[in-house]
Amino acid sequence: MSQEAAISVIHDTDKNVLDIILSRRSQRAFADTPVTSEQVETLFEAAKWAPSSVNEQPWQYIYANKGEELWDVIFGTLHEGNQVWAKNAPVLVVSLARTTFSRNGRANAYAMYDLGGANVLLSLQATSMGLNVHQMGGYDHEGLRQALRVPSDLELGVIMAIGFPGDGEQLPEQLRERDRAPRVRRPLEDFVMNKTY
Repeated sequence: MSQEAAISVIHDTDKNVLDIILSRRSQRAFADTPVTSEQVETLFEAAKWAPSSVNEQPWQYIYANKGEELWDVIFGTLHEGNQVWAKNAPVLVVSLARTTFSRNGRANAYAMYDLGGANVLLSLQATSMGLNVHQMGGYDHEGLRQALRVPSDLELGVIMAIGFPGDGEQLPEQLRERDRAPRVRRPLEDFVMNKTY
């Protein structure tokens, strides 16, 4: 399928959904263009405005730019299948959630949910800036926890590869096909109901 055809499928909805949501992709090809510190700061500024349980804002982020030792540490924990393409990402971000409420030390059952919301806002902000965010759960969780000396009250979320979209032709053939494939979504009747189970 051509890139043009894939784009038309992305927008194949009869609902009035925001273009920024429909145009967000999780591509694997990254350009050599660096992401500036100001652009990175803007992404985290967007994340901070996410809603959270009793306004706890439990999210935390550790980021690294390619060329920094910290980038190599984070990259080294990625599963091999992710390293194949993430090696070109200018920025790697580890997302974490504080699992206890700061006001009373009690468990925060919604911390990961809130982190997900912050990650979504970060991703949409990135899309609006022409950046690509690809989130990954495929990494050595315990290895990363040890390497970053993550405290026990923080739960690891996804690692995000961030950068400007690159030439998909540079990816291995199987990944090229996956990046060009249309975004497939289940119909609403599969997951929305106005009745009890």
